[in-house]
Amino acid sequence: MEKKYENQLVVIGVHTAKFENEKDPDSILKAMARYEIDHPVVNDARQAIWNAYGVQSWPTMFLIDPEGNAVGKIADEHVYDVLDNAIANVIKTHRKKGTLSERKIRFQATKAVEHGDGPLFFPGKVLADDVGDRLFIADSTHHRIIVTTLEGKKIDIIGTGTPGESDGSYDKASFSDPQGMALAGDTLYVADRKNHMIRAVDLKAKTVKTIAGTGMQSMERQRGGPALRTGLNSPWDVLIHDKILYIAMAGNHQIWTLDLTTKQLMPYAGNGMENIVDGPRAQSCFAQPSGLTTDGNMLYVADSEVSAIRAVPLMGKPGNVKTIVGTGLFDFGDQDGVGPQVRLQHALGVLAYEGKLLVTDTYNSKLKIIDPNTQQCVSVMGGKMPNGEPVFNEPGGLSIAYGKVYIADTNAHRIRVVDVKTRELTTLPLEGVRAPTRLRQVEDKGARR
Repeated sequence: MEKKYENQLVVIGVHTAKFENEKDPDSILKAMARYEIDHPVVNDARQAIWNAYGVQSWPTMFLIDPEGNAVGKIADEHVYDVLDNAIANVIKTHRKKGTLSERKIRFQATKAVEHGDGPLFFPGKVLADDVGDRLFIADSTHHRIIVTTLEGKKIDIIGTGTPGESDGSYDKASFSDPQGMALAGDTLYVADRKNHMIRAVDLKAKTVKTIAGTGMQSMERQRGGPALRTGLNSPWDVLIHDKILYIAMAGNHQIWTLDLTTKQLMPYAGNGMENIVDGPRAQSCFAQPSGLTTDGNMLYVADSEVSAIRAVPLMGKPGNVKTIVGTGLFDFGDQDGVGPQVRLQHALGVLAYEGKLLVTDTYNSKLKIIDPNTQQCVSVMGGKMPNGEPVFNEPGGLSIAYGKVYIADTNAHRIRVVDVKTRELTTLPLEGVRAPTRLRQVEDKGARR
């Protein structure tokens, strides 16, 4: 709608934070850059605008006419048609009244997000392959997958670097905010988040093809179907086990499965309600699950919006969904301890390793270890380095090979490497990797209008 009505419509975002970390102006600027938001955003840290407008949920949209009157309100995600009709009617009315200005408005960005011309831009997930000596990096806001050796030497670049949904060879294929990855033989499976698709990369033929999703966001929570005719909703991570691809369906607050043999998509766990509820898989609740790992018996989930780590039995295994740590939608913080004492803040990554779970506590910018049996949580790395720089800046996905944990340090545009035994921390040097050529020119130093 910003494009359709670029001379008539002004969009102003109001960011009313839930998590403490989201109130920081620098965090908001980075989020705007990561999700390529060009319109102005108000930092409503004290909920003043939220309260003045009587808002009760995210997202809520108000339509204000050219005379300053609020003429419509809608609180939902699937709002395009409703808003499109309402905006068209307001434009028609105020053209007749002579109260509509159709002069293009340009907004000047007040501050740019610093990342230079570095090779990475908000990398979301990583996948280490010790057998093949490869590291797969979801270079998310560059909309591509980078393949290097475990030492960081370039092997391949998958994708053009501009958002799209094209299949084909590496240099023709395109992604839109790719996130989690899973490897099976010579096939790399990718959660193509903004495209609402699962993509399969043939690492031998060097091609990309879509294997699940229609390219349109779906709100279906109860029924599955043939993979290419069934819609997905913000798939954020994938994990493969026994020819079943588990999908963290963040947008639907569920775990889905893709049977790689029958090519069928099905809901697996969660009823689609955004909450934290344990019990039988079909009756349980999740809240934006964003990270997956397994110990071969249980599927562990970084359930980000409830700041929790959950456990789900793998297909064919007995048991119910249970919570390891986490207590509620608005229960978060930075607290070690046991069970209900533990507080995380929007954790996005989880990794099973030697009976423990390594967790990127994203909004606390820490690495933590959780024992899934005793429910004990201990912080092992975070805070500031001796030079005053943060150790991590909103780390996302993590993976391990040869005793080294590779961490997508998302907001710092880098990959951090932690030696499990010595706890030595380094930054992976990327050799031969360059930022993609920018094909889209942005007017007025980052201002679209």
